[in-house]
Amino acid sequence: MRETISKLYVAVTGDNIDQGILEKLHGLPIGIKVGLELFVSRGSEVLETIRNLGYSLFLDLKFHDIPYTVAGAVRSANKWEPDLLNVHASGGIEMMRAASGAVEGRTHIIAVTLLTSLDRVDLKRMNIDSDPADLVVSLACSAREAGLYGVVCSPHEVAGIRKETGSDFFIITPGIRPVGFSSGDQKRIATPLEAIEWGADSIVVGRPIISSSDPAETVRGILKDIQPGIRP
Repeated sequence: MRETISKLYVAVTGDNIDQGILEKLHGLPIGIKVGLELFVSRGSEVLETIRNLGYSLFLDLKFHDIPYTVAGAVRSANKWEPDLLNVHASGGIEMMRAASGAVEGRTHIIAVTLLTSLDRVDLKRMNIDSDPADLVVSLACSAREAGLYGVVCSPHEVAGIRKETGSDFFIITPGIRPVGFSSGDQKRIATPLEAIEWGADSIVVGRPIISSSDPAETVRGILKDIQPGIRP
């Protein structure tokens, strides 16, 4: 089923939808990532539009609750047939197993390891005395043990996860900034090619595409940039 998953997912918001971003990118070999802001404001309406336009869908809702509740949320999400649906790995193995057991059809469950807006200073404030890279690898191994399809992590942790989990474990990375773009609120970032060369299967890009005067051309440029790093 990996053939249904895109190498590049574009993160969109409600404002982007209103500005016609889906139509501007239509026909390109990409997926669309829908996060909490857009899902809460538009829900099924926007998901149906994305599906009708033929995009691969990454439903980025980051479920994190008791196993029973997460399983119910996954069953509710199945109706939209997202290619990717995520939970927080920090919810524990039993929660991840419950999510995996509730999924149906084409959907793959992946786990968020550590948000790319967090670094070691932030972990210290949460009384977590761990290096972000070590914590991410540990969480990824737990996700694999729980039977999940893969994980979300920053580009900087990809190589470590790949070493511990093998070539068949799916890895997607946000925190991607093409050369010349600011990091914004992301702290553990990389260029598109770096992420792919380090072992990522897919990347997520938002503002550099959305803010471009020609989003479609920016997408084509990113797809061209990552081509040399794609594993056969």
